[in-house]
Amino acid sequence: MRSPHTANRLPIPILTYHQISLSPDRGAGFRSLYVAPAAFARQMACLHLFGYQGLSMSALMPYLRGEREGRVVGISFDDGYLNNLSQAMPVLNRYGFSSTCYVVSQYLGKTNEWDLPVGVVQTPLMNAAHLREWTRGGQEVGAHTRHHVRLTQTSPAGCVDEIETCKAELETVIDSPVRHFCYPYGEFNAEHAELARSAGFDSATTTLRSRCHGEEDMMQLPRVPVLRATTLPLFWLKVSTAYEDRRRLP
Repeated sequence: MRSPHTANRLPIPILTYHQISLSPDRGAGFRSLYVAPAAFARQMACLHLFGYQGLSMSALMPYLRGEREGRVVGISFDDGYLNNLSQAMPVLNRYGFSSTCYVVSQYLGKTNEWDLPVGVVQTPLMNAAHLREWTRGGQEVGAHTRHHVRLTQTSPAGCVDEIETCKAELETVIDSPVRHFCYPYGEFNAEHAELARSAGFDSATTTLRSRCHGEEDMMQLPRVPVLRATTLPLFWLKVSTAYEDRRRLP
């Protein structure tokens, strides 16, 4: 039986992206979650220049388990935006990088409707055909619940459905196992982590800020946010220093 905790000797950053697109006009909600395509391309070029390999969560697991060592970063995208396919994947492929996109299974081919109450601009999400194109391009699909719910405000039975059924629905779409999960809004508790483990996921990522160190719970992995305002020097600090580790909440 594999250990439920990480065993890497050196810290490993897991980068978090949302949209790879020019940001909407000033005043729009969550503008910070847009990274311009040119900025994303520079960030991936920076990783490649300094000898880092960008990896999906499945490809990253041997490193997190301490079975391999190397200059690696995890690359993750939340929500399943179509611009991840059109703007990010060509850049990832240019450098031989892989990534994991966490998808909301009941919103395939729709928009980020869960953001309507807070005034976020609606953006197309990948549909089933897009997801299959994503995986054919060497990228990975992860689960992000069925409806992008707040698990801490959802009934126990509802949480089981959102986590387990999302996995099953996505596996049907891509005809391949879905092994990694991400908590919507970063909201979860110990019970949700156990649900993710019981559902058969190998890992679950959070919005806790830090690189991954040894002895992290595989169902509560921290990540490194990359935002609209993340300059290239700041990006490098986030990846290669303890910059994000110091921002981890106690």
